[in-house]
Amino acid sequence: MFSTIKSVGMLGMDSFMVTIEADVTMGKSRFDIVGLPDVAVNESKDRVRSAIKNIGFSYPEIRKTINLAPADVRKEGPIYDLPILIALLIASKQLDKIPADCAFLGELSLGGDVKQINGVLPMVIEARNNGIKSIFIPEDNKAEASVVDGITIYPVKNVLQVIKHINNEELISPVKFNIPDIDFSSASFADFADVKGQFEAKRALEVAAAGSHNVLLIGSPGAGKSMLAKRIPSILPEMTLAESLDTTKIYSVSGKLTKGQALIRQRPFRSPHHTISAAGLSGGGTIPKPGEISLAHNGVLFLDELPEFSRQSMEAMRQPIEDGVVTISRVAGTLSYPCNVMLICAMNPCPCGFYGHPSKKCSCPNGAPARYLSKVSGPLLDRLDIHIEVPPVNFDELSDTSKGESSELIRQRVNTARRIQIKRFEGTDVTCNAGMTAEMTRKYCILTEKASVMLRSSFDRLGLSARAYDKILRVARTIADLDGAELIDVKHIAEAIQYRSLDRKFWNN
Repeated sequence: MFSTIKSVGMLGMDSFMVTIEADVTMGKSRFDIVGLPDVAVNESKDRVRSAIKNIGFSYPEIRKTINLAPADVRKEGPIYDLPILIALLIASKQLDKIPADCAFLGELSLGGDVKQINGVLPMVIEARNNGIKSIFIPEDNKAEASVVDGITIYPVKNVLQVIKHINNEELISPVKFNIPDIDFSSASFADFADVKGQFEAKRALEVAAAGSHNVLLIGSPGAGKSMLAKRIPSILPEMTLAESLDTTKIYSVSGKLTKGQALIRQRPFRSPHHTISAAGLSGGGTIPKPGEISLAHNGVLFLDELPEFSRQSMEAMRQPIEDGVVTISRVAGTLSYPCNVMLICAMNPCPCGFYGHPSKKCSCPNGAPARYLSKVSGPLLDRLDIHIEVPPVNFDELSDTSKGESSELIRQRVNTARRIQIKRFEGTDVTCNAGMTAEMTRKYCILTEKASVMLRSSFDRLGLSARAYDKILRVARTIADLDGAELIDVKHIAEAIQYRSLDRKFWNN
C-alpha cells in the first residue's frame, strides 16, 4: 500500500515543501528512509516504531520504505517524525487518507507525544505560500506559527489527538493570534537619565539610533562606554511588523524563541564575549546556523573591548556589515542569513587605557598604544559611521543629583526621524539612512552651497575615503531629519564631519 503526506523542510533560512512517500509491501521486515536524510532523520525509524506501538496501533512487520522528496535536497532534524508516522498508518490501512492540502510537522517521543521543533514560523509561511490550507504543529510552537495568516494552525500534544481529529472523533481547536494587538513599545531598559555628563556621547548615540549608524566609542576605563552602549535599546525606534517577522524567523531557526513567544517585539541587543570565534560571530556548523551578527538582525551588536577580539573575527564582519547579509559556505552547501545590524564598538585607546587621558599618565611602553590601536584595521574602522570619544566624568558631574534627559524623550525624537526615513524610502527594502544605496545617497542627501564647500574642504584636509564621504552624507541626512530640515545645512554637515575626525587623534598619532 502507498501513501503521501505533505511536510516542510528547512535549509538555513530557506524553507521548501517536502512530500513524504510511504510504501508498505510484503517482504522481510525492514525500515528504509531515502531522500538524503541526515542522522536525526534516520533515527526517526526508532521513534516512529515505538510511538506507533505505544499509542495502541499495529507496527507493520513487513518491508517499509519512506521517500523524502525532493530527493536531491538534504533533509535534517527530527521534524519529519509526525508525518512519517501518519504516512505509515495510512499505508498500512490503519488510518483513512487525508486531504492533499494538509501538512504535518513535529518530533515524536517514544510515547507518541509531539515535541517542540525549530524553524516553525518560516516553514508555516512556506506551507501557506504553496497552497497548504491546514497544518499540524507541536503545541509548544503554536504561538510563533499562529501569526501566519491564511492557513489553519492545529496545535497538537500527541499523535492520538491528530488521529482522532482525522477520524472526526475529537476535533482540535485551531489557534489564531491577533497581530494588531502586539505591543512593540512595552519594554524595560536602563535609562539614559541615569548617565552623568557625557552629553556629546549621548547626542552621537541619538543620531546613531535615528539612522541606524555604526558607532565606535573610545575612552579610558570607567568613562561609561559600556554603560552608554547598554542603554541604546531604550532609544531605538519601535520595530515594524516586517522587521519583527524577519527577526523572529532567525530566532525560530536557531531555536532561541522561548515557549509561548509569538514574535520578537524588541530590537535584539547581542553582546558576545571577545573570545568568540569567527564562526560564532558569522555563523557556522556542518549545516550553518546563524551567528551573533545574524541574531542581532534589526537590532544592536555590541562588541566591548574591540581590540581583544581576534583579527579573524573582526575581519569576518567587514563584508556582512556592508551588505547586510552574511554568506556561509560549507561542504553541505552555501547559505545566507540577514544581518542588518547597528554595530556598536567600545575600546580603550591603549592597553593600560589612559593614552590621551587629561590627568592620568599612560604607563604603556613606547609603541604599545600604536600596536594596540593597529589591531583594529583601517577598513573596519572606515565602516564605522560615527567615532566618538568618551571622556572621563569629573567630580561635579558625578555628584550632580539632578536627572538627565530620559530615554523616552530621546526615543520620541528618534521615532519622529525614523518615520521621516520610512516615508522617504517607501516602496523599497530600505528603512533607515544607514541603508541607503549610492543612488539614494545622491538623490536624498542634498546639501546647501555652504555645506558643500565645507564638505569639500574637509574631504581634502582629512584625507577621507569614498566610503567615508558617503557615510558623512548619510549621517548628515540623519542629523537634518532630527532637525526636521529638508536640505543638509552647514551645522548638519559640520556635526557629521566631527564624528569622522576622532580616528585622526589616535590612529594618526
